[in-house]
Amino acid sequence: MSFRKELKYLLLRKFVTPPACHFLRLYGRLLLFKVEGAERFLSHLAAGGRIVFACWHQRFFGGFYFPGLFELSPFIMISRSRDGDFIADAVRRIGWQPVRGSSSREGKRALREMVERVSGGAVGVHIVDGPNGPAGVVKPGLVTLAQRTGSAVCLGLVSYEAPLVFNSWDRFMIPRPFTRVLINLGRIEPVPEKMEPDEFEACRRRIEDSLARGYAETDAYWGRKENRKTARRLSDFRKDPAWLKVIRGG
Repeated sequence: MSFRKELKYLLLRKFVTPPACHFLRLYGRLLLFKVEGAERFLSHLAAGGRIVFACWHQRFFGGFYFPGLFELSPFIMISRSRDGDFIADAVRRIGWQPVRGSSSREGKRALREMVERVSGGAVGVHIVDGPNGPAGVVKPGLVTLAQRTGSAVCLGLVSYEAPLVFNSWDRFMIPRPFTRVLINLGRIEPVPEKMEPDEFEACRRRIEDSLARGYAETDAYWGRKENRKTARRLSDFRKDPAWLKVIRGG
């Protein structure tokens, strides 16, 4: 890369990333959140277990706010690309711990680092079809990560009441301002430490099918009659003694 391009890139990182993080925080204040299934994975962690959350790339925007909601700092793999540099800087500032790499670039090294980090830190997140798809297809890295860390896989399902849909490879979504976001932490899928190749593929396929069903069921939530007051702003969670008791195990 030429010096001129490198300088431009460094200036963009310095002056674009902070406003982008500020935008994410402000945008989060315009949304209402409802969380379901928190006790399931928190009980698993409290008992000494490890968790790898599985989610689609399409719905990850709502997941940006996960660390603040649960007072956790999960590890997540971010592509080792120029776009990934900006994303890694942004998510780091709001509580994530990025591990650089992907299934398409330096994936083996990044997977080894994810195994090391999750083994010591208990919580990881895997965007199962990133960075480039196919959409909704669970790649083998998720199952390998869970195997090598002794983790269970928990479905991290996010749904938006009124999404903006982009014309990208996976129809990426963000919630419209002043609408509701549902974070449904679905059932926990055990992953055996040792499996034959056909068992490994069956496990991968089972998780893939569970995610597809889980997202469909979570999206159906908006068709039910639901009291809007059950969704809250992020700041309301942090001031709610009952919620803090749930996430802190008090």
